[in-house]
Amino acid sequence: MNPSDPGRYIPGVEIDTDVETDRDLLAAVATGDQSALRTLYDRHSSAMLRLLRRLTSDIGTAEELLQESWLAVWRSSASFRGDSSVRGWLLGVTRRQAHNRLRGKRPILLALDAEEVSEPADPGVDVEADVLAAAGRRRILAAFEALPRRHRDVAVLALVEELPYTDIAEVLGIPVGTVKSRMAKVRTRLSALLIEGQVS
Repeated sequence: MNPSDPGRYIPGVEIDTDVETDRDLLAAVATGDQSALRTLYDRHSSAMLRLLRRLTSDIGTAEELLQESWLAVWRSSASFRGDSSVRGWLLGVTRRQAHNRLRGKRPILLALDAEEVSEPADPGVDVEADVLAAAGRRRILAAFEALPRRHRDVAVLALVEELPYTDIAEVLGIPVGTVKSRMAKVRTRLSALLIEGQVS
């Protein structure tokens, strides 16, 4: 799902075919159903681990945080209000667990794998999109790394994880308007960096 495509994303309407079953599974987890937790783990743990790998460069720490996140999901599943998708809520839990654990430590460099960054969707929409589409993955990764962290977090969730803006807002704990503003700045900044050749 492309959150920047208003024709495909309607607030409050989920397009993903697993959404209802994810909601049902999370409700079952709230009643103590371990099988439901396993199914959610199978569906969403790789996205959670990717997020954790961006927050910490140590795979061991990321894996520990993943387990802590699932323990938090087990304990707090009844608090899911349904304001976002289950995936967005799970990524929010994951991010909070990571920040609680890593708080007070030195900033950690983020590592993005070339396979994790998808090509920009719908090239040709405007000049910025044309530049992004023409740029190679290495240049895009270098441009991502040049972004301020608050913009990079939004960009990764929107462009890599393909979360809708409402879910990004939930994950990051910021208003949807802030997500939109940061994405506009990301597009402008990435385009400028790639045009100016500041990244290679």
